[in-house]
Amino acid sequence: MVLGNFHTEKGLKMKVKVVVFDMDGTLLYTLEDLTDSVNFALEKCNLKKRNINEIREFVGDGVYKLIERAVGDNVEKIGECFEIFKNHYSKNSTNKTRPYNGAQETLKKLKDKGLKLAVLSNKPDFEVKKLSKLFFEDIFDISMGETVDFPKKPNPKSLLSIIKTFGVKEKEIIFIGDSEVDIQTAKNAGINCYSVSWGYKTRDFLVQNGAEIIFDNFSDLYENILTMI
Repeated sequence: MVLGNFHTEKGLKMKVKVVVFDMDGTLLYTLEDLTDSVNFALEKCNLKKRNINEIREFVGDGVYKLIERAVGDNVEKIGECFEIFKNHYSKNSTNKTRPYNGAQETLKKLKDKGLKLAVLSNKPDFEVKKLSKLFFEDIFDISMGETVDFPKKPNPKSLLSIIKTFGVKEKEIIFIGDSEVDIQTAKNAGINCYSVSWGYKTRDFLVQNGAEIIFDNFSDLYENILTMI
């Protein structure tokens, strides 16, 4: 895939107007808080705790799936652990969570260039909005998470809603994330996805799951987006 302005079949330039970001592993390092809350729930349910590398492998498909994987064979404990986790995480989701180096600065520079920005996560919608406001103030035009009406990625419904809200064509919006779920979500919505290597999945894993362009830092990401606008 060639970086730069996208083209329509008639050869007209189609410039990017909207950039959508995943949250966990892309903009925010959330792994330690997730691990702490998962282990709090597991301990309350008299189950074996998980280490941070296991939690890294479990994330990406929403919090229910995270608990399901952490509980393992103890399926009868899923519901109880899930409720305990939700309550604990809602009160402790910002203890150790922090933006990745360059995230805030890059978003501000993209905003200054006139781009519309959105964040789309598999976290519950209220949690996405809370973290977005806390760490990025009002920089995002849209912050979305999982709701009854908008199921988690890779279902493209949320991403398609963002496209409709901004009134742009598929070639005028790009999605940036750190996982195979993000790659599949973009594909399902018919838009281009760019992956980042600093998140919760390895570069090899991303390549094996269809990543075509992978950024190693926010500086490179920003410079390449500039070529598309």
